[in-house]
Amino acid sequence: MILALSDLPSDPEQLKGRLIELACAAEEAAAQRDAALAENEKLLYILAEFKRALFGKRSEKLDPDQLQLIFDLAAAAAATEDADESREASAAARKKPRKAAERNRGKLPEHLPRIEIRIDPEAKTCSCCGGALHVIGETVSEMLDIVPVQYRVKRIIRPRYGCRGCENAVVQAPAPARPVDGGIATEALLAAIAVGKFAWHLPLNRQLRMMRAQGIELDRSTLSLWIGRTAWWLKPLYALLLASILARPKIFCDETPMPVFARGGTRRCQFWAVAVDDRPWAGPAPPAVAYAFAVGRKTEHAMTLLDGFSGILQVDGYAAYKKLAETEREGKTVVLAFCLAHARRKFFEFHKATNSPIAFEALRQIAAVYAIETRIRGLSAAERLAVRQVESKPLMEAFKTWAEERLKEVSAKSPLAAAIRYTLNHWQGLTVFLADGRVEVDNNTVERDMRPIGLGRRNSLFAGSEDGADSWAVLASLINTALLNDVDPQPWLTDVLERIVSGQTKSHQLAELLPWNWKTARAAPVQDLKMAA
Repeated sequence: MILALSDLPSDPEQLKGRLIELACAAEEAAAQRDAALAENEKLLYILAEFKRALFGKRSEKLDPDQLQLIFDLAAAAAATEDADESREASAAARKKPRKAAERNRGKLPEHLPRIEIRIDPEAKTCSCCGGALHVIGETVSEMLDIVPVQYRVKRIIRPRYGCRGCENAVVQAPAPARPVDGGIATEALLAAIAVGKFAWHLPLNRQLRMMRAQGIELDRSTLSLWIGRTAWWLKPLYALLLASILARPKIFCDETPMPVFARGGTRRCQFWAVAVDDRPWAGPAPPAVAYAFAVGRKTEHAMTLLDGFSGILQVDGYAAYKKLAETEREGKTVVLAFCLAHARRKFFEFHKATNSPIAFEALRQIAAVYAIETRIRGLSAAERLAVRQVESKPLMEAFKTWAEERLKEVSAKSPLAAAIRYTLNHWQGLTVFLADGRVEVDNNTVERDMRPIGLGRRNSLFAGSEDGADSWAVLASLINTALLNDVDPQPWLTDVLERIVSGQTKSHQLAELLPWNWKTARAAPVQDLKMAA
């Protein structure tokens, strides 16, 4: 707006009033401009997120060149303060050996069976003198081979015996129990189908096609019935696994959608997951995960699943967990440890969309905390706590101060302000790891354990019914816990089913069948044989 001098009043009072009007108009225009810029920034952010969801990478890693710049600047600052110490640290870093690549080149696993194929020369006489040749050495090379899956028929023969002198004296062994009443599937076949679906994410229709290639014609409903029956046998073991996780003093929890087939389409239900993993601080508990199906994501479902838990619960910022922690339960207290990765993700998404220097600075400060966590992974809880108090605590305090200052500068309606507010509002839970060496800095443990559910959901599209989703939760829990403990799920599940179906393992002995106990029991005889040898 341009004003000519002739348009201004000559009276001082009128001129003063006119200037006040212009100042108010300018402030209002500036406010409208700032609001428009904030709205434009928000829309650009939404558009960039939409494009990233459709076409972009899902990785939340920063550009390696940017990270290298961060650490180069940090190293330069440290060198300015203490050049000698920096040179020693650089020399130590240069001497650190590189991690060897994990390859089987030249050596295949020792536990695999070997078949030998000897290739002799056609003639075993000397080409010079005609004398007989004798062996002076040999060249051995190995190749990885495979025996294709072969189905077979297990014939159960029960002879009947009778007495020649007595007409009624007929004796026959009782028929063994079958996992499926009147069915043709053995425990090994049921285990193979369950492992194929819940460990390797092969839908039942794909497994049927694999069977059909060997001339076996079955219906998908038959396999669905078998899956349900397998889960029925394993429910007591699943309940024991879930109880063992909830008995730990520190666990992880998360949830993910699970579509369930319903009339006219699918219904959005949920899989909740609880997990324990003490390996990062060399703790005593073996890694385990248990999934629970629920028709929704309401607080009541979290309360039902975690009703008996007391201790530290590592979660994201979902309100259901906060409600659980606030609810008074006799003898039960829950301390929430929130996920720094969730807070970081909000800054990352904004930086990816807008290239904001403020968001990048937040990522830089969080990266410094993660660098410390990488260094202390595998140490004891006491050692981790000591390092965090000295190194991580000052970084987090500085980050909080910085975030509070930046919040005053950015638009309150900006996604960046929302990211900062989320971080500050969850600050108490985000810093629990500074006071307890057992606590992780994020909830990534259970998020990794959720990946098998996501892969199965992508391949199978949905659960056929609520009962089917329950069976999915039971079998996925046990099979993925076996994988976490480096147990081959196929022989383990076959042995577990055989013991349970036959009655060899009683209900009070089920703990022996948990993957880590089963693995220890199987390894003991092998160790005894090695010691005897």
